[in-house]
Amino acid sequence: MASGPPSPFEGAAVRSCRTDDGPMNVRIGGDDQTTREVGETALEECRIELTGYCYRMLGSAFEAEDAVQETFARAWRNRDRYDPARGPLRPWLFRIATNICLDLLRGAGRRARPVDLGPAARPGPELGAPLPESAWVQPMPDHRVLPPAADPAEVAVARETVRLAFVAALQALPPRQRAVLILRDVLCWRAAEVAGLLGGTVASVNSALQRARATLAERGPSGTAPAATSEAVERDLVDRYVDAFQRYDVQALVALLHEDVTMSMPPFDWWLRGLAHVRTALLNSDGTCLNSRLVPMRMNGAAGFGHYLPDRETGRPTPFAIVVIEVAGDRIVSTTSFIDGAPLFPLFGLPPELEPMS
Repeated sequence: MASGPPSPFEGAAVRSCRTDDGPMNVRIGGDDQTTREVGETALEECRIELTGYCYRMLGSAFEAEDAVQETFARAWRNRDRYDPARGPLRPWLFRIATNICLDLLRGAGRRARPVDLGPAARPGPELGAPLPESAWVQPMPDHRVLPPAADPAEVAVARETVRLAFVAALQALPPRQRAVLILRDVLCWRAAEVAGLLGGTVASVNSALQRARATLAERGPSGTAPAATSEAVERDLVDRYVDAFQRYDVQALVALLHEDVTMSMPPFDWWLRGLAHVRTALLNSDGTCLNSRLVPMRMNGAAGFGHYLPDRETGRPTPFAIVVIEVAGDRIVSTTSFIDGAPLFPLFGLPPELEPMS
């Protein structure tokens, strides 16, 4: 066992993705159609958990999707090298995915959230210059990274592992430490299994895990939200937020926010903290968000929306932003609006436009 700081999910019933779970001893190669179809099905059964792993590693929804596609492509090209008699399919796929992620991370800059890059701003019209997409941890829809689970406690813990704050904190770790922590503390692999995947020793895995946990303890979020929120309370908050925002009723919006709420808008590094500053910013908006339409959905283990604005020529609501809101207790504690988020809408299964309101 690794000593030092505990896992950020110590004692939690995280759904296991260990190497002895899932597709076992499945041949993915072969000349006959039935064998090929069985192999393709086995690969697809691993898609969600592999996407979740790559997303936590890379912090990018698009890069994670591409990494999984490349994992499947390499697995299929090398299917004759996979011997089901020597072990299950899952660790073989995770080894390929890990190598792809480590290759992508060589020389890459650290993705982050606006709140990680500097102090809070003050309300005002100047947002600064937008930063490139590669600067930001991107949002990700839950259904692409979280396997279905019947146990509510299991669902709650799984959601914590894809929170924007947690994924951003992971990006502060060196890539191999990041892989070790995700495999050990999030996916519950044994140290020997991780050592086999990375080509190291159990001692080196435990040492990397200690260092990764220490970094997260110092710089990252806790594994548990500060105040639990029931699904009923969250649904009520979301419904009231949608109603207030679509009417652009600032007073009603502010009534839903925590005293220490944060608001940020990638690709700008500008962000605000505190109810008074957020209220001032909303009241002095340039009117961009008037006549908005919000489509609720779950993302990053939290509530969120596809934000549509009327097209200037047709009046039809078209994609504007992907918005993640974090809830604690009975208040909203953060809103992160990914402006110019139209490229993300297909990934979220959101339509390219909505019907105008009658």
